[in-house]
Amino acid sequence: MTLPLRGVYAVTPTRRRRFLWAAWWTAEPAREPFRPPDASQGGARTAEEARAQAERAAGRPLVEIEPAWATAWARLLRGEPPWPRPRARREPAPEPPPPEPPPAERAGEGRARGAPARPSSARGVSPFAVLGLPDAAGAAEVRRAFRRLALATHPDRGGDAAEFMRVKWAHDEAMSRLTRPRRRDR
Repeated sequence: MTLPLRGVYAVTPTRRRRFLWAAWWTAEPAREPFRPPDASQGGARTAEEARAQAERAAGRPLVEIEPAWATAWARLLRGEPPWPRPRARREPAPEPPPPEPPPAERAGEGRARGAPARPSSARGVSPFAVLGLPDAAGAAEVRRAFRRLALATHPDRGGDAAEFMRVKWAHDEAMSRLTRPRRRDR
């Protein structure tokens, strides 16, 4: 003697804020191979309305199951596989070792922490001289000179990238020198 099949239904919200229902009453839904529902329909305004439509189509009361079954049916209707494939887990790429600092920095010499690196074209040159300013220039003068030179040297405006990097270094270095706390002589 076989037990009578219980009818089941699943409801899922749609992209248009309605509800799609799918009902199985001749056999339970199966994952592999996916067994299509005996009846389905979208457009219900509420989950209760979707349940009532499913029971009317089956001609008997139905038991609600997980919404994943209705979602799987909706994916199949869109031409996708019913169950999304699990993503392959990728191992993160090993991080490359940090670049070695120049010999002067390894020995504890060189620039202060946070100070910009001096481009090779600016070796032995004052940042104020690169900006065309006297050494006693203030922060406002440095900003004005930088803006003027940045417009002339920026690669997006037809300038040379190396020259722009030199001007950028000069601005950063000059501002760093202007904002550095002064040491008191004892």
